[in-house]
Amino acid sequence: MTLLPALVGILAATLHFAGALKSTPALASLPFDLTLAAGLGLLAVLPLLVAARDWRADRAIALPLAAVGTLWLWMVVAGSWSPARLVLSAKLQEAVLAGPAMLAAGIAVAADAGALRAAARTSLAIGIFTAGSVALGIATDQVVLGGQVGANPDLVRVQYQIAGLAIASAAGLAAVRAAEVRRLLPVLAWAALVAGLGAAALLPGGRTALAGLALAVAIAPTVALWRQGRRALALTWPLGAVGAALAALAIILADPSLSAGLRTVERFTEGDFETSGRSWLWSVAADEGGAALPFGLGTGGFAIATGNGDWRGAHPHNHAIEALAEGGLPGLLLWLGAFGGGAVAAMRLGLREDGWRVARIAALVLPVALTVMVSTDLGNRMAWFALGLALGLGVTADSRHVCALRQADR
Repeated sequence: MTLLPALVGILAATLHFAGALKSTPALASLPFDLTLAAGLGLLAVLPLLVAARDWRADRAIALPLAAVGTLWLWMVVAGSWSPARLVLSAKLQEAVLAGPAMLAAGIAVAADAGALRAAARTSLAIGIFTAGSVALGIATDQVVLGGQVGANPDLVRVQYQIAGLAIASAAGLAAVRAAEVRRLLPVLAWAALVAGLGAAALLPGGRTALAGLALAVAIAPTVALWRQGRRALALTWPLGAVGAALAALAIILADPSLSAGLRTVERFTEGDFETSGRSWLWSVAADEGGAALPFGLGTGGFAIATGNGDWRGAHPHNHAIEALAEGGLPGLLLWLGAFGGGAVAAMRLGLREDGWRVARIAALVLPVALTVMVSTDLGNRMAWFALGLALGLGVTADSRHVCALRQADR
């Protein structure tokens, strides 16, 4: 029975980071779509795991789940007055059709200990593989910013963001292992891996992913250490992690020869936050959404309202602002109930769950949580999977024992 949860964890992690894997030179030319393959595999084995377990849910996740379901419904309703067609179709397919499956997969992985272990190990392996592939690809001129040479710039931008997320989660998981082991040599080995992944995150150009990495490395192990009663180490861990990161960045920035080719560092030094365009997008989204209150522009309608046409890439780059602009006040309230309520429920539940379980979930969730506030839209499957992982803290899965039937005596 251990094979089934392991398969679920492996396939779920592969689907979660499929975009990062497909961007690596080694897997860019696969004769099949890795996302589709992992998704179909997960759909095949997840129902078997559901049937093989007895599931119990805490009432704390009831309201977030209700808000999630109503948000999906409202997105469909709000699509009825949206001027968009292409964006509306793509977003609804990913949010309303793929979203429930990703949310369920996240809950199942977080609830089952075997599936969570497999997902964590697979995510760690994917992050290491992605980091090595990006570094090798840049060194050999096979990739530019983590994307294939000559690729669509928009696709390259999205790709290096996803690659950075995979590296960030892997670094967080490696930091959890460094805090978990007690012997010096394993601690040093895991710490070296964290440092290596941190260095790799400086290559692709994703500033948000680098911030997510720092957040996961600082917070995830701290949760486990605190829950274990190792309070002194828990208090000093984030200070040490942030201090080491800042010291490394200071050394790199002080020597131009060290920062050459580190695209993430270059993007930090190219200009301030205004150069990213996010502040302009947020301002426009607030203005357009405010003018369209109380029901918003309609799902996917933001791009057309700003003169960008029916183009998926023009979105507010913030889930809450997007929910307000396109879904109006109902959209914002439902988003707050789903994601905000999910965050509150996860923090409450994490106070009484096993520390290492919470730490691994935090390492996978925190980089995505940061990303949804500065990038991606409501159709991003990674956001729904991460929300499922967080809500999965309120679900437990126990093995279902089937009693053997005795043949009646004749």
